[in-house]
Amino acid sequence: MGARDPAQLCPDVDRPIALFDDGGHAVYWLGVPEETAFRCNTYLVQDGGQGVLIDPGNRTYFEQVRSRVAQVLDPRQVKALVLCHQDPDVSASIVDWLDLNPQIEVISTPRTHVLLPHYGCRGYRGFDAGDRATYALPSGQVLRFFEAPFLHFPGAFATYDRASQMLFSGDVWAALDLNWGLMVDDFAEHVAAMDLFHVDYMASNVATRGFARKLEGLDIEAILPQHGSIITRRHVPDALAYLRDLRCGLDIVYADLD
Repeated sequence: MGARDPAQLCPDVDRPIALFDDGGHAVYWLGVPEETAFRCNTYLVQDGGQGVLIDPGNRTYFEQVRSRVAQVLDPRQVKALVLCHQDPDVSASIVDWLDLNPQIEVISTPRTHVLLPHYGCRGYRGFDAGDRATYALPSGQVLRFFEAPFLHFPGAFATYDRASQMLFSGDVWAALDLNWGLMVDDFAEHVAAMDLFHVDYMASNVATRGFARKLEGLDIEAILPQHGSIITRRHVPDALAYLRDLRCGLDIVYADLD
């Protein structure tokens, strides 16, 4: 099966949705489909019969996420977790995944690794997602990491899957919206939903503009945030422009210092 156009998919919150599948490498949306404006997205990268789970979520939804993974592969074949930062909606289920597989590798930045033990996990296998570092997958494909400092955590980062050209952006481009859809249809309308998150949570235009500059020249098929809707290729230029122009956080709190 070749790559799919995510814009053609309709959300079915009762099953994993394949966003990309070339036969040996696949990307799935797993949920979580709670009916709130702050709904969370968890993603699975399947490669060579193994899995990498992106932002697995909090402990409340562990069994739901595990059951979604099980529709794709044996959850014990999840070999790594990518944690874009330490917040509980991203990372708290680390303890459950380590109980399932103590050898699972935890991919995150040093600033996040220092906080993860507060969830009660000790001695896990860690991998540092340094700026532009890569993580090798069984097929020879790689995940590449881009640090996103102060968006909103100092140690935040995004993950780029080279095979699918999808960018797992964590809280960057997150949106809060009760009128949720899996894919962004009208980007101009979607801006208001992103503003509800970014204006309060993101540090400043220096941070957003600096991250957008890091991504220049990167071929991005889709942006997959941890909250809100997936941004497909046709809207990627608008998404980058959004970050470049955004005023948020300290730009507003200390506006009188401009």
